[in-house]
Amino acid sequence: MKEDYYEILGVSKNASASEIKKAYRKKAIEFHPDKNPNDKIAEAKFKKAAEAYEILGNQEKRSQYDQYGHAAFEGGQGFGQAGMNMDDIFSQFGDIFGSAFGGGFGGGGQTRSRGSDMRIRVKLTLEEIATGVEKKIKVPRKVQAKGVQYGICSVCNGKGQVMKIANTILGRMQTAATCSNCGGTGKILLNRPSGSDSQGMISKEETVSIKIPAGVEEGMQLKVSGKGNEAKANGISGDLLVLIEELPNNLFVREGNHLHYDLYISISEAVLGISKDLNLLDGKARIKLESGIQSGKTLRLRSKGLPSINGYGNGDLLVHVNVWTPKTLNKEQKQFFEKMQSDTNFIPHPEKSDKSFFEKVKDMFA
Repeated sequence: MKEDYYEILGVSKNASASEIKKAYRKKAIEFHPDKNPNDKIAEAKFKKAAEAYEILGNQEKRSQYDQYGHAAFEGGQGFGQAGMNMDDIFSQFGDIFGSAFGGGFGGGGQTRSRGSDMRIRVKLTLEEIATGVEKKIKVPRKVQAKGVQYGICSVCNGKGQVMKIANTILGRMQTAATCSNCGGTGKILLNRPSGSDSQGMISKEETVSIKIPAGVEEGMQLKVSGKGNEAKANGISGDLLVLIEELPNNLFVREGNHLHYDLYISISEAVLGISKDLNLLDGKARIKLESGIQSGKTLRLRSKGLPSINGYGNGDLLVHVNVWTPKTLNKEQKQFFEKMQSDTNFIPHPEKSDKSFFEKVKDMFA
C-alpha cells in the first residue's frame, strides 16, 4: 500500500498551501541528490516527496486525492507519478529551491524544455466502468522530426542562463536570467527538416494504451505520463490527460456507486407475487416479489452496484417496482374490473383466501 502523501511531507490534512510548499522544500533539500550522492534511499525519498507535492501542491488534484485517495491517479501503469524521474522533478519544481543548490537544480541553471500536455475524452459504458477497461486510442502527437539537429546556444554557451550586471545603491550586482535566445535549454535548432515546424517537430499519430480502473466517474481526469507532445532538443515529453465521459445506459441510472433500476410488473404479478431474474452489468440476480406488492416499492440489493474507485466495496442496486396498468381490456377483463369497482369485498386478501381466485386473475391478464 502506498504511503499517505500528507505523512510523506509531515503535514496535517488541513495544512495550508504555504505549509505544504514549505514542508516539501525542507524534505527535498534534505534528500537532494547533490547532498546525498549515490544514495538510493535518499533518492527514493526525494522522489516520494516530489510525488506528494505534485498532488498536494495542486488544489484540484489535492481535492481528488482527499476524496478518492491514491486510486484517483493510479488507474494503471503510467498514471499518477509512477513515471516521474529526476528530470521531471527538476523541471517542474526547481523554482521552489531558489539558490539552495547554486542557482540551479542539477544543471547549473540549464533547464530542459518540456512538451505541452494533451487532452482527450474517453467515452465509457457502465459495463466498462463496472469492470475497468484498457482502451487503445490513436493520438496525434508532436514528435521530433527525423534528422533534426540542435547545437549549443552561442549567447549563453549552453548554460541556459546569462549573467547581468546592474549598478545599484549597494554597488554592482550580478544576477542570472534565463537566456532569451534558447529559452533556458542551452540549445538552438541547427537544421529544420522538411515538413517540420519552427522547433523541428512534426505531427505523428500514435496508439496509446490507457488502463482505466473500475469505478471511475463522469468528469474524472486521469494522466498518462510522457504521452503528450514531445519537446525540442530531447526535452521532457508532456502528459496525456484523459477526461472520462460516461455514456447513458438504457436500464440503469447511476447515483455515485449506486444504481437505480425500474422494474415493471403486471397486475397479476403484483397480486400473486413472482420471482424475477435481473440482468446486471456483470451477471444476473434473482429477486422475489411478495404477493400484494405495491407500485412504488423499492428493493435494495446490497453490493450489486458499481465498485468504489478507492477499493471500498460496491454500491447497491435499488430496484423500483412499477405495476403496469393495461390501456386496453377485452370484455371479460372489463367486466372483472367493473365488478371489483362496485363491490369492495369482491377481491379477497391473497394471504387469507383461496389461491384459485388469483390464479384466474393471472390467466385473465396473462
